[in-house]
Amino acid sequence: MTAILETVGLTKTFGAVTAASDISVAFEEDSVVGLIGGNGAGKTTFLNLVTGYLKPSTGTVRFLGKDVTGLAPRRITRLGICRSFQIPQVFDSLTAYDNLLVGLGIVSLGRGAFVGSALGDRQPEAVAEEMLERFRLREYRDAPASVLPEGVRKLLDIAMALAVKPRVLLLDEPTSGVSAEEKFALMDLVLGAIRAEKVTVLFVEHDMEIVRRYTERILAFYEGRVIADG
Repeated sequence: MTAILETVGLTKTFGAVTAASDISVAFEEDSVVGLIGGNGAGKTTFLNLVTGYLKPSTGTVRFLGKDVTGLAPRRITRLGICRSFQIPQVFDSLTAYDNLLVGLGIVSLGRGAFVGSALGDRQPEAVAEEMLERFRLREYRDAPASVLPEGVRKLLDIAMALAVKPRVLLLDEPTSGVSAEEKFALMDLVLGAIRAEKVTVLFVEHDMEIVRRYTERILAFYEGRVIADG
């Protein structure tokens, strides 16, 4: 299968500290890949380099064969690479519905081929309602994000990332802060929604039960390097 996302020699240093060291990996379309390793191993740094939140010291990021190294996060999002965060990045004063509209609006400001195909002829309001239904957030539609349970905030953050139908979705610790009783239900819901869209998924996770159950491939990070891939 064709690689949808690839990094070649990706390296990031902060003074004498090497946060990512010569990472060369390729990800097949429509795959689910887990990124594991201890705190400080380089997992989130890798996500930040791919999504433009950090600029690499050396190396290249390619998406669909195109060099996207160092592009701003918003430009990378508009190309079709979206992400959620370990700490949900939602607007606490807005409702769940309005958070989805804001996410759709930010991407729609750069109306290109990706956004056009993502929204089609549909209005953002209709897409937001669809995502509330898909992620079982209907009962929280008009509730301020500040009062939502942590698991629901996670779902909202991921729904915002998936609303524009990305080709690649990066999830940073999707089950952190979620109770043991809720984690499998959350991942079943999230992966079910994602797989229906045939999106390539990379997710950082410390919970090995989650990794074993949901991934097809694992990258193990240690001190900024990938030490195992399989």
